[in-house]
Amino acid sequence: MITLAFAGKPNCGKSTLYRAATLAPAEIANYPFTTIDANRGVAYVRVPCPCTSLAHRCGVCTDGIRYIAVHLIDVAGLVPEAHTGKGLGNQFLDHLRQADAIIQVIDASGSTDIEGNPDNPGTYDPMEEIPMLKTEMAMWLFGIIEKHWPKMQRQAQSRSFSIYTGLAEVLAGLSIRDEHVMEAEREAGVELRLTGSGDLIEFSKILMRLAKPTIVAGNKADLAPPELLAKVKGSGAILTSGAAELALRTAASSQMIVYHPGDASFSIPDEGKLSSAQKAGLLKMKEYMDAQGGTGVQDIINKAVFELLDMIVLYPVEDETHLTDGQGRVLPDAFLMKKGSTPRDLAYQVHSDIGKGFLYAIDAKTKMRIKENAVLKDGDIIKIVSTAK
Repeated sequence: MITLAFAGKPNCGKSTLYRAATLAPAEIANYPFTTIDANRGVAYVRVPCPCTSLAHRCGVCTDGIRYIAVHLIDVAGLVPEAHTGKGLGNQFLDHLRQADAIIQVIDASGSTDIEGNPDNPGTYDPMEEIPMLKTEMAMWLFGIIEKHWPKMQRQAQSRSFSIYTGLAEVLAGLSIRDEHVMEAEREAGVELRLTGSGDLIEFSKILMRLAKPTIVAGNKADLAPPELLAKVKGSGAILTSGAAELALRTAASSQMIVYHPGDASFSIPDEGKLSSAQKAGLLKMKEYMDAQGGTGVQDIINKAVFELLDMIVLYPVEDETHLTDGQGRVLPDAFLMKKGSTPRDLAYQVHSDIGKGFLYAIDAKTKMRIKENAVLKDGDIIKIVSTAK
């Protein structure tokens, strides 16, 4: 399963954002809120369900919305010099090893300094937080590389030794591969075999960016002064309000409102059941959502998965006519897979035995047989024919 990490300084609203993102709607019976450990839970990407165009609905989606689970880590708060062990630096960096992509949470309201100490909204520039994360991650990576570099340079004198493979093996715990190392070398304009450890900081920055792509969430946007809101939004960050999303999901689970994560707004089925304070709070959130097109929480998760990680959604079925599995369930499974995946890749994703016994695949929409190396498209519904059952 894909793993995303929320990372940022203390008091940027990261934990509230995490709680909001991992509070599953009550309707999602297949994936209830799950705490995997103290800082790891389950969030969801949101996509339209293909069953809306069928005579029989799938029973898995909610009002035509399909939610697909991803792991989410709430990383310990980051402060400057975290790579030296300051604050909870070691814990922060260790948790980042597990992430496929990082959502950097900044305080768009400008109400905390660079170390997370609180003040009045608008006091600090949230844009100063963005380079800090990049620097800390790069210096942490550089520290690991520097420790192994003298040995690697000696090994590089042998023609049979690949410095790309060697470095990737050292950094395997961070999911860094040979191709990441080669691309970082090219971008940095260095030749690793001849480079001293002191010249590897820029290389480390590029390598970390390639291995751990990052998107920025301008959180606490509902509290931000207009000038900061415009500045953060203009930087390309996604405006979010974890507090508003958490309140909305909680209200929806209590049936006070009708709201699906990612909706641009919500409705109140019976205002008579609400107190004046509840009405006032919901009105304030509605005004913010109308201005920004929603709370941004679902948007940031979707963008991390589909834009940063370049994923698509594929639906495997056993019966290409009725789009069901062996138990007659309509479109029960949805897999997130890398863009460019093939039917054989999907077969292995379903089960390794099915992948090993792969014979061919059928596109359920066209009822045509497709080649094992055909490139699948987002939303494809595929029947895998295999010698394995």
